[in-house]
Amino acid sequence: MKILAIIPARGGSKGVPGKNTKLLNGKPLLAYTSEIALQSNYLTEVIVSTEDTQIIEVAQSLGINVPFVRPMALAQDHTPTIDVLIHALQWYENQAIFFDAVCLLQVTSPFRTVEFIDKSIEKFIKSGCDSLVSVQRVPHEYNPHWTFEVNAEGNLKIATGETEIIPRRQDLSIAYHRDGSLYITKTEVLLQQHSLYGKSIAYIESEPDFYVNIDTIQDWEKAEEMIQNKLK
Repeated sequence: MKILAIIPARGGSKGVPGKNTKLLNGKPLLAYTSEIALQSNYLTEVIVSTEDTQIIEVAQSLGINVPFVRPMALAQDHTPTIDVLIHALQWYENQAIFFDAVCLLQVTSPFRTVEFIDKSIEKFIKSGCDSLVSVQRVPHEYNPHWTFEVNAEGNLKIATGETEIIPRRQDLSIAYHRDGSLYITKTEVLLQQHSLYGKSIAYIESEPDFYVNIDTIQDWEKAEEMIQNKLK
């Protein structure tokens, strides 16, 4: 299976300015994802999609291919990630290069391992599903069976649509939330359904002790602390 790994890295970060090239423990944040992706046994091609010249220079210095400059129209605050993936696929198709699937690796989740990426791809291939996403378990107090929405009358209703609340924690089914660390999607699903998920979704659990999603300065400080704790 030919798999294109895409690392989106836009220049206009608001929460942590310049975060993609900002040094985390002495090396650019982009390096953490890039170095691991290049070690994968299953990724056919690893690229960075960006519109930013500084990010291009850093990516190339890390040995990552930047085959095109992303159009500014696809580098806005509210640009859907799926449009960035489709743009990359179509660029390659214009070169008569085709992939079976895309692996989305976001820079904001820097602490993956190559074993995690390869295990995810192996599970995706074996599952035959349209996609695979990385997830973490939802704490029981936030389980969807114990969460509520507001109905038309302004009162609470159980988010799952059930009429009775499950009283015991032990009776709750396991729930997961996507953590944004990794997505794998069949090319045909991206291009034909314009979906990151398709009709069938496999999953893999991330290791919570090594997880951070860097969107704010507080997240950055948490990442630095995690590295220092690991070094100790």
